[in-house]
Amino acid sequence: MADQPDKKSNYKKLGARHKARRRAVDLLFEAEARDVDPAELLSDRVSLSVRDDSVAPVNPYTRVLVEGVADDLDRVDGTIESYLQDWALSRLPAVDRAILRVAVWELFHANDVPPVVAVDEAVELAKELSTDDSPSFINGVLGQVVLVAPQVRAAAAATRAPAPVDDEK
Repeated sequence: MADQPDKKSNYKKLGARHKARRRAVDLLFEAEARDVDPAELLSDRVSLSVRDDSVAPVNPYTRVLVEGVADDLDRVDGTIESYLQDWALSRLPAVDRAILRVAVWELFHANDVPPVVAVDEAVELAKELSTDDSPSFINGVLGQVVLVAPQVRAAAAATRAPAPVDDEK
């Protein structure tokens, strides 16, 4: 009995943010498969959940992620592509693209999410949703993105800074 691992200690409780990330990945995956705008798909799902009680409401963080990725898709994809060695983004499994998009957006924009959490969550999603090779692949790509994320966040913060107030008037 002592040699058997305790199942409860190996069980990782899935929090609300993890579930929100997973739903964001699902929505981004579906939007790409159907060739529709992710923000429009999100809007449709939000409306559907209001009209139909059997459809789960969309978590506010899922909204933040999907809208964020949709608004910044070109830069997110460009970043991912720049760290793919001898690969094109289009050659990756679609679910891996969705996972990487969520993680890169979080690394660049979610100031309340520590980088290690964004990477760990992406790896966990890859374990749940993708191939056996995907978790280590995603970890490797994000390990490189993490190195530039502080500069991207700083640049974004600088562009959001309020204009100085002119006291001379």
